[in-house]
Amino acid sequence: MRSRVSHLAALSAVVLSAGTCALVRAQEAVPPRNAASVVKTRVYSSLDPVPRGKEFQVAVVVDIASGYHMNSNKPLDSYLIPTTLTPQLPAGFTLADTLYPPGKNLKFPFSPDKPLNVYTESVTLRMRLAAGRSAPLGDTSIPITLRYQACNNSACLPPVKVPLTAQIQVAAAGAKAHAEHPEIFSASAK
Repeated sequence: MRSRVSHLAALSAVVLSAGTCALVRAQEAVPPRNAASVVKTRVYSSLDPVPRGKEFQVAVVVDIASGYHMNSNKPLDSYLIPTTLTPQLPAGFTLADTLYPPGKNLKFPFSPDKPLNVYTESVTLRMRLAAGRSAPLGDTSIPITLRYQACNNSACLPPVKVPLTAQIQVAAAGAKAHAEHPEIFSASAK
């Protein structure tokens, strides 16, 4: 009797294990349902604090889920939606430039003859900003909108605009600033 119970317990464990594996495989086959589950973002500032009258950078690091891509800032066809960063600058700040890295030209099953210029895996988008002499001192939030469209090999998700925020500390002109996140902002990281 004891051996029969052990055999049934072992058989149940095998069936549960097989069922769990099938469930995991089924979940892996289901693509994420929204763009937020495909793209994760992190926002960084190059200086802390940012002195008035000083230029600094804000970077948005975008991690793209495996099996997905998003159009670069310069897609090869005009009907494709480019990836963009748009800051809503508070009074006293100016935008000098937005720096988008080049995308990769890749071919996909739905476009075997014509490559698309896309971002995959991880990409860093940067903005060169300046804190003017009238920028408010202290904690400052800079709202940013990231616009993109994420796609996999068979379908595209609807384009989205994701609100982000860069948090900085503004100091008086001439204040000592510390370089932050050299892994993102150093010349070799560009």
